[in-house]
Amino acid sequence: MKKLLLATAATALMAGSVFAGSHSNEIKLGIMVGFTGPIESLAPAMAAGAELAMSEVTTSGKLLGGATVTPVRADTGCIDNGLSTTNAERLIGAEGIKGLIGGDCSGVTGAILANVAMPNGMVMISPSATSPGLSTVEDNGLFFRTSPSDAREGQIMADILTDRGIKSIALTYTNNDYGKGLADAIETSFKAVGGTVTIVASHEDGKADYSAEVGALASAGGDILVVAGYLDQGGLGIINAALDTGAFETFGLPGGMIGDTLPANVGDALNGSFGQIAGAGGDGIDKLVAIAEPAGFDATGPYSPESYDAAALFMFAMQAAGSAEPADYVGKIMEVANAPGEKIYPGELAKGLEILAAGGDIDYVGGSAVELVGPGESGGSYREIEVVNGENTTVKFR
Repeated sequence: MKKLLLATAATALMAGSVFAGSHSNEIKLGIMVGFTGPIESLAPAMAAGAELAMSEVTTSGKLLGGATVTPVRADTGCIDNGLSTTNAERLIGAEGIKGLIGGDCSGVTGAILANVAMPNGMVMISPSATSPGLSTVEDNGLFFRTSPSDAREGQIMADILTDRGIKSIALTYTNNDYGKGLADAIETSFKAVGGTVTIVASHEDGKADYSAEVGALASAGGDILVVAGYLDQGGLGIINAALDTGAFETFGLPGGMIGDTLPANVGDALNGSFGQIAGAGGDGIDKLVAIAEPAGFDATGPYSPESYDAAALFMFAMQAAGSAEPADYVGKIMEVANAPGEKIYPGELAKGLEILAAGGDIDYVGGSAVELVGPGESGGSYREIEVVNGENTTVKFR
C-alpha cells in the first residue's frame, strides 16, 4: 500500500495558526469496536484505553493550541458488516470525526475501509484487526494498525507449540476472514517446523451444539486442539463440547481466544491450555498500567495497549502536521511512530506534543512497543499465555 504524501508546509502552518487562535476547538475521534458480538468482553477495556489517551492530551492543553479531544463510540458487532458501515457513516457524516480507531475484527474493518473510509478520505488505525489480507488491501494510504498481522502470529504459535513438544495438532477456525487467515498462517508455520496438522475445519458462531464439529476433530486426532475462534462465541462452544466428550484436554489459544471470560466460563478444565496475543513487556506497558489503574481498567487486557497507542498516534500526527484534517496529517503517522526521535511512553503524551510543536522528532513507543513496518502495521511482539489456576498467566514475551 502506498502511504499518502505529506501535507505541504504552507497547509500545515495555516492549519496550525487557526488552532493556535482558539482554545475551544473540539476534535472528535471515533472508537469502533464490538460492544456486542463474539468479543464483547474485550471491548470495554479497548475503548477505555483509547479514551485514556484522549483525556491525557485534552488535560495537557498541548494539542493544536489547546484543542479538546472527544471520543465517540460506535458498535461493530465484530462480525456485522451492515451495522459497522452504517455506524461508520454516522460517525463521519453526523458526528464529524477526524479519525477512526477501529474497526476491531478483520472482516468489518475491511468493510468499513472499502465502503466508508476510502470514499470519505477518513484515516483508520485498527488496534486489533489482524487478517493478513489487510496488509495488501487497497486503502488509498488511509489504513494503519497497531496490531501485527496474523502471518506473524502463525509463526509465534508454531514456535510455542514446538517449544512445548507438541508434534501434531487438530485445528478449527471461525468461518470468516479472520479465522481463515489465522488458520492458514498457523498451519503453514507449524508444518514448516516439522509439525503435523491432522485436520483443518471451520466452525460457525452462534450454534447451540458443536458435537458434530468436535466429533470430526477428534476422529482426526492430534496432541492438542488449536481453536482459532472467538472467546465469547463459537470458540467457547467448541472447547466446552470437546471437554464434555473427552475429545481433547488441552487447547491452543490464539489471540481471539485470549481474555478473562474464557477461563471464567470454562473453569479449571482449561488449566494447562496455552496460546498468545499481541503484547509487549517493558517500560511501556508498565507505565500504561500505572496510569490506567486510577482510571478504573486493566491495561494488560487484550488490545487495550494497542487502543491507547492508536489514539496517541492520531493526536501526535495531527500535532506534527499542524492540522486535524485527515488529508493533512495522514503522512505523519509513520513518522511519529518510528525512529528517529525521542522515545515517548504512556503518560508522556504532553511531552511528545511539546517536542513536535517545537519542530522536533519523536519515536512513539507507547504501551505496545509501537514500530510500524511495511504497509503501516505493527512489527509484532507477543505475550505467551498459559491458563494457571483459572487465570491467564503471562509466561514470556516473544
